[in-house]
Parts: sequence; structure tokens; C-alpha cells
Amino acid sequence: MPAEIAVTGLGLVTPAGHTPEENWAALCRGDSLAARDPELAGLPVDFSCQVTGFDPVAELGRPLARRADRFIQFALVAARRAVVDAELGAVGDGGLGERVGVVLGVGSNSLSSYVTEFGHLGANRPERVSPLALPRSVPSMAAGEVAIDLGARGPNFTTASACASGTTALGVARDLLRSGTCDLVLAGGSESARSRMTATCFTRMRALSRRREEPELASRPFDARRDGFVLGEGAAVLVLERLTDARARRARVLAVLRGYAAGADAHHPVAPHPHGGGAARAITAALHDADCRPADVGHVNAHGTGTPLNDAAEAAALTRVFGDGVPPVTAAKGVIGHALGASGAIQAAYTVLALRHGLVPPVANFQGQDGDHKLDIVAGRPRPTALGAGLSCSFGFGGQNAVLLFTAG
Repeated sequence: MPAEIAVTGLGLVTPAGHTPEENWAALCRGDSLAARDPELAGLPVDFSCQVTGFDPVAELGRPLARRADRFIQFALVAARRAVVDAELGAVGDGGLGERVGVVLGVGSNSLSSYVTEFGHLGANRPERVSPLALPRSVPSMAAGEVAIDLGARGPNFTTASACASGTTALGVARDLLRSGTCDLVLAGGSESARSRMTATCFTRMRALSRRREEPELASRPFDARRDGFVLGEGAAVLVLERLTDARARRARVLAVLRGYAAGADAHHPVAPHPHGGGAARAITAALHDADCRPADVGHVNAHGTGTPLNDAAEAAALTRVFGDGVPPVTAAKGVIGHALGASGAIQAAYTVLALRHGLVPPVANFQGQDGDHKLDIVAGRPRPTALGAGLSCSFGFGGQNAVLLFTAG
């Protein structure tokens, strides 16, 4: 039998807070954190869900904070906190070692930094381009800087599968442990999507909500009045290790990662398969990988972007797999917005927290559904439930589908 994989540490930096406890409290309140964003002032969509109260200099020191872009800063802080949470020793005591890997999902490079540097080139001032422009912005540097910071000398790379990147990273990390390549992996994702270029591109694609006068009502996954997603940012890092190893060192097991699957729609560059075919196949494969039946799933942490097409396709996929017995559904993007490549890792962490607390958090701004597919959406307040397994679903451009299944530790 393949080795069972334990989650033994969590690190989170999101608009909902900088600790698992802060994140859980905000999720359970179920209020959107979207607000006007000075970074986006003057654009047609000028609001987002921001990480607030984050001081990179205080967290990391001035030299490291200066050379790292915001998405790298988030990854560093989340990774440090995950290591402490897993009781792996203080940062800087000689490093985590040669059999510790780092796999982080990042959806794109840092458009904020590149816009600034391209501005210098456009003004014919190449001498103004920062020598730190590349190492500050390259997606793989999130994993690279974490490895440098923590002395993790095993495999080190970034996964890029659009908005499924963080979920893919966790699945790949699991396989590194099962194969014996690593003894421990820091896995997750990080992204800061609040750049003017990112906001402009998604606005031109009609993917963002236009509720400028009521940003707190803009992100509404699966709601009949949804009109697009809200940009977010953040990072989540999970410490993964073989369950036998975790028990041998008497680690606290937060959850067990039992299933993972991924696949492609092979349908359209940006639109999901309208009937959720690829998503349904990934969900079914994750259940099979975990040796679980649909009836074993106690709740679904849905991708739930709040766009008309994506939510309809995901609802169709869930109905294809579960029939009339779709488990209670939550979707964190109603509260924290869409952190793109980091969203799947953040969702995974929230799924672990739901299993720990025995509660399914509510979907912000949900008032009612439309269409042919009726899901059991948790709304208003957290719902106590016999959770069993928790399913975390991520989908992205290019028809990317990735699904994780967790059970309580």
C-alpha cells in the first residue's frame, strides 16, 4: 500500500489573517474582506481583498525583504510559521536538511515589479532597471528563497497550473514522499494578484466583479447574482511527511492527505468544460486514489470563483459525481477573494482546519442559486457536521483540474 501522508504544520498569510486561528475566525464570520485598493485606484475595477498588517521588514529583516517581491515575502513567512507549527525546530539552527523538499505553486510572475522595470525601458533608461528585477520576480524564487531561508536542500521547484497551482504542488509533494525521494516537504502556494496589469487583464476578460459601489458584496460564489471574482493574495504552506515518520517523532497530525488527482479539460484556453467533464473526472479519480466512496465525503471546499461559467461547471461536476447527495459545499473566495495560484493551497489549509474543528464555514454573500444544479451551500453560519473526508477542488485556465482529499488526523 502507498504510504499515508500526514499534515503536521500549517502556515497562512491571507486577507483573513496571519495565523490559522485568525483565518478560521474570519471564515466562520462569513463576511467578505473586499475593499477599495489604493494600488488599483482609477481602474474600472478598483477593489480587492488585501493582506493587511503585514510588515515584511519586521518579519524578515530589511535585506531579505528588499530583495523579495511580495509573493515571495508571503511564502517565506508562511513557511517559517509552518515549520514552527510542526515543531521542527527554530529557524536558523542549521537547516532542515538534504531530504527536505520545497514545492510551491505560483500562477504567474510578479506583474507589479515587471511593470515598473518595463517602464524604465520604455523611457529609454535601461540603467534604471534594478539588478534584482529577475530574482525578485521569477516564480521559482518563492521556493528558492524558502529553501535558502530554512536550509531545505532537497528538491526545490515551483508548479504552475494556473489557479490549480497550489493544489498541484501538494499533490506533487505527496508523490515525492511516497517515492522515498524526500522525508519531509514544505508544500503550498503563494501569489499577490493585486497589480494594475493583472486587474486590467481580468477586467478586459470580463472575469472580475464590477460592484465598485459595494465591494463587500462583490464576491459571491454560487449565488444567482454573481458577476465575477475579486482579486486576492496570500500564501499557505503545509508541512507534509509520511504518517509513520510523524508518529515516530510524536508529531501532532492535523490531517491525512489520502487522495490526489489531476487532469485536463482539453476544451478551451480559459473557459471550463460547460458540463464539468474534466472536473468530474478529477474528483472521481481523487476518490479512487483515496479508496473512498462519494458517501464518505463530509464536505466540499469548492473552487467557487463567483464567475457565472466556472461556478456552473463546478456545480455540474459535483452533481455528476455525487448525484442528489452532494455534500455540504463551502467556498472561501467569498471571504478572501481569489489568490490565483495560491488559492488551492489556502483552500487545502482551510479543509484541514474544517476537519479539525468539525465545522463547515459559510459562503459569504450567498443568498440563493439559479440554474439546473442545486447544491447544499453552507450559508449564514458555520454548520456542524460529521465531516468524514474533506474534498478540496481547484480549476484553472488551460482546463486545469486538481483535487485533494483529506481525512482527520
